[in-house]
Amino acid sequence: MTDNNEADLTGTTPRRRPKPDIMEIGGRRLKPATLMMGHGYDPALSEGALKPPIFLTSTFAFESAAAGKRHFEGVTGIRPGGSEGLVYSRFNGPNQEIAEDRLAVWEDAEDALLFSSGMSAIATALIALVQPGDVIVHSAPLYAATEGLIGKILGKFGVSWLDFPAGATAEEIGAVIEKAKGIGRVAMIYLESPANPTNVLVDVEAVVARRDALFGEGADSPPVLIDNTFLGPLWHKPLAHGADLVIYSLTKYAGGHSDLVAGGVLGSKALVDRIRLMRNTIGTILDPHSAWMLLRSLETLELRMTRAGENAAKVCAWLRDQPQVEKVVYLGFPENARQQDIYDRHCAGAGSTFSLYLKGGEAESFAFLDALKIAKLAVSLGGTETLASHPAVMTHLSVPAERKKALAIGDNMVRISIGCEDADDLIADFEQALAAIG
Repeated sequence: MTDNNEADLTGTTPRRRPKPDIMEIGGRRLKPATLMMGHGYDPALSEGALKPPIFLTSTFAFESAAAGKRHFEGVTGIRPGGSEGLVYSRFNGPNQEIAEDRLAVWEDAEDALLFSSGMSAIATALIALVQPGDVIVHSAPLYAATEGLIGKILGKFGVSWLDFPAGATAEEIGAVIEKAKGIGRVAMIYLESPANPTNVLVDVEAVVARRDALFGEGADSPPVLIDNTFLGPLWHKPLAHGADLVIYSLTKYAGGHSDLVAGGVLGSKALVDRIRLMRNTIGTILDPHSAWMLLRSLETLELRMTRAGENAAKVCAWLRDQPQVEKVVYLGFPENARQQDIYDRHCAGAGSTFSLYLKGGEAESFAFLDALKIAKLAVSLGGTETLASHPAVMTHLSVPAERKKALAIGDNMVRISIGCEDADDLIADFEQALAAIG
C-alpha cells in the first residue's frame, strides 16, 4: 500500500508511518496464503479495524502543497514509479493498493495493477505497449474478445498480427516470430495458456528462448505477456518461466465467488509503470468496493482452488469413460507427449476448467447443458460453483466458422469449470445429464 504518511515537506512533524510488512520469520519466507491475511495493511492507520475499510472517496487531502506536487509528478510520469501518495480515485486508492500488493505476492512480481475487468486490463496493457505499424505475435486460440481487440480494434490503427497454435513446437514458434520481424516492429508476444476454450498449453519457456535468440536483450526485444486466468496464480507462475507480464481476469479464481468483475496485470515494474500511466489516463482502475471484495476472496484463494482442482480430477477421470463422451481435454491427462512435457515443466496442478467433447453436435450439447441440475448454465469460470457453457455459440460466437473449425471449437464442445461442491454429487449430475442425450 502506498505510504501516504511520508515526512511533510514543509518541515512539520510527519504523521505516523505504516508498520513495515513482515515477509519472513527466522529466515523462513512466509507463504502467500499467510500474507493474504494482512500484507499491505496496518490496522493502526484505520482506527484499529482488523480488515481494511472500504474507502469510498473520490479524492484525497494532501499534507502540503509540496507533497501534492510530488504525488502528481509520479501520477503524470514526470517522475517514474507512480505516485508516492494517494491522489484521486482514478489513479489510486487504499483498497486497490492493498489488493495490488497482495496480488504481486502470489508470483513474486515486482509490481501489480488492478483494472475494472479482465478485458480492461488486456486493453490498457496493449494500448500502452503498441504503436501504429506494429505487429503482435500471439498464440491461438485466444479469448474471443481478445482476438477481436487485436484484429478489429487495434487493426484500425495499423497494428497487424500473426499467430501460432497453442501447442506449437519451439521451431514453429520461432518461424512465426521471425516472419513477424519482416513485417514491422514486433511490439509483444501475447500468450494465453491454457488456451480458451481448448485447454491446450503454450510452451512459455520455448517462446522466451526463441524471443531471446531472435532479439537478444536490448530495448527492441518484445515483452512476453500471458493471460494466466485458467491456471494462476496457484497452478502456473509464468514469471518464473521468463514471461514479463502476467494478465488475469480476477473475476475468476482470484475473485472466485461470481460476484465481482476485475482484472490484473503484474510483473516487470518498468512495464507496469508504462501501463499505469495509460490506466491513469483512460481510467480503467478497479473501484474500491470491488477491490475490497477481492481482498476478501484472496484470503481463501488457495483453499478454493485446491478443492476445485481435487474435484475436477475426480470428475474428469469419471467422464472420460462414459459412452456419450468423445474425449475430455483436461491437463491431468495430456493428449500427447508434447503437452505432457509442457505440463511437467510449467504446471503445479491441472486446474479445474476443462473441455468436454460429446459424441454428436449442437443438439447433444444443448440437451446435456439443459439437463444439468447442480452445474449452472453460465459463462465464466473459477467460481465456487460449477459452471458449464457452449463456447461455439456463447463466448466464441463472434469467431468466424472456419477459424473455429481450425481451432477445434466445435458444436460438440462443452466447457466446464468445476467448483467446490461435493465431487460425487457433481458426478451424479453429469451422469443424469449424459443420459438425457442417449
